[in-house]
Amino acid sequence: MLRLFFIIYTLAATVLAGSAIVAVLTMEMPGYRPIIVAAALGAIAAVPLAYGVARRLIAA
Repeated sequence: MLRLFFIIYTLAATVLAGSAIVAVLTMEMPGYRPIIVAAALGAIAAVPLAYGVARRLIAA
């Protein structure tokens, strides 16, 4: 399950971090800190998402 978790995490983290960065850039927030924070929050939010998806795929 760990291998499946990491595969799903790489995909989910990329999507969530990228979406958060696009949202920050759309809001025209100044500086580099909001971009870094958005990327970090996207990567952190992907952990429970990837775990839940991997668990459901293993159970199916």
